[in-house]
Amino acid sequence: MAACTTCNKEEPAVQLKRCAKCSTTPYCSRECQKADWRAHKRICGKQADSFANANVHDPDEMSQSPKKGLEKSVPNPFTRLDNGTYLHNRPEKDVYRLLIDTYRLRMDDMYNLEGQADGDSLYGGASDGLRGFQRFLRQASVRRGVLPSWWTPEKQQECEALGMDSSQWQNLTKTTSKQEIIDYYGDPRFPMQLRMLGEAVYLSAPGGGDGSQMRKMMAAMEGG
Repeated sequence: MAACTTCNKEEPAVQLKRCAKCSTTPYCSRECQKADWRAHKRICGKQADSFANANVHDPDEMSQSPKKGLEKSVPNPFTRLDNGTYLHNRPEKDVYRLLIDTYRLRMDDMYNLEGQADGDSLYGGASDGLRGFQRFLRQASVRRGVLPSWWTPEKQQECEALGMDSSQWQNLTKTTSKQEIIDYYGDPRFPMQLRMLGEAVYLSAPGGGDGSQMRKMMAAMEGG
């Protein structure tokens, strides 16, 4: 029977959730996960690699992503990430959606993996994530090649307005999670794509790791 890695409490006495990054190590609470993070971060990346390998199917099946949720799916997303062109040659609104959900997932990862919350995020008590998202966009704008060539201050305003539209799923007044991202986009590898895009902006992976080896491995599987 599965038990919390830190306190060894078992189900059904507690409800276990697995580490959002490696999808392997179980914890009963954020406190237990935070207490184990120093030890767990040494193996988290390797476990994430193993989980990804176990969930890789036919390369043809992997090539177009996502299955739903955007106006247009694209071929070889991990190759595009490795080449720094992930947001290029997409419909404008798809770029906006991807940026919003990259930010939202990063805030969720910070809270659940590191026990931290930006003061201008929903996890830090803000009524919406707009200010934090604006800060994220400023960082993205200084990372060479991350944003498409058509990006302007006016396009940023359009992106922010989409994020504040409560009728949109990509909504800065609501949190999201890895599982919600998978369910909405219909692609179990889509959270990994958003995390890698976030790494290109923040210059580190969730939990302070380095996802470059995983990115290159996934790109190689696409034939890139």
